[in-house]
Amino acid sequence: MNEEFDFEAYQASIHRAGRTMLSIGVFLLLAAPFMMAAITGSTIEWSAFFRAIVSVLIVYVPSCVVEYLIYVPLLGAGASYLTFMTGNITNLKLPCAFNSRELAKTEIGTPENEIVSTLSVATSSLVTMLVIFAGVLLLIPLTPVLQNPVIKPAFDNVLPALFGALGFQYFRKSIKVTVFPLSFMVLLCLLIPSMISKTSFLLIACGGIALALSFIFWKKGWIKEK
Repeated sequence: MNEEFDFEAYQASIHRAGRTMLSIGVFLLLAAPFMMAAITGSTIEWSAFFRAIVSVLIVYVPSCVVEYLIYVPLLGAGASYLTFMTGNITNLKLPCAFNSRELAKTEIGTPENEIVSTLSVATSSLVTMLVIFAGVLLLIPLTPVLQNPVIKPAFDNVLPALFGALGFQYFRKSIKVTVFPLSFMVLLCLLIPSMISKTSFLLIACGGIALALSFIFWKKGWIKEK
């Protein structure tokens, strides 16, 4: 209890562990299809393989860069490593980190926020894995209930309800900034329904619009820095 906490040493250990685990995770993900091909004796059609890789990279590389720039400053190093490994950033990990930060009264960029965010995301990841494990075990017994026509509409609208509730708590914090990007995105999806599946590009566009509006409103004094 009398020893001083060395935050720099803590950060260095987090980066070592995070880089090691992410490298192992990426290697296992890339190795999985080749292992399956080797086990089943299948032949990989390399031309189709590289065409598929390119089509995926075109979509996901820009969104990955944007997500890195947006989420890492908010989450900190430890929580970011865990989040990018386990997924569900927007709908699970980020709200957990934000709620924990508000409960603990910590500020973004401080050592306290770094530790609180890491603990909250780690807890969320463990709970998620337990829920998924339970869901896999109970999938067959619960199938008649889940496919019941009376409650099926409720399950069909779980994600819209979830994202609506999560989004509102952030939109209401700065209505001036969110009104135009949100209206633009809704109108675009109504006019061009195929854009609903292009969330990566919409994220880049709306994020850019929100940042530009925030800077303009701040320069004009319409919003104040907290």
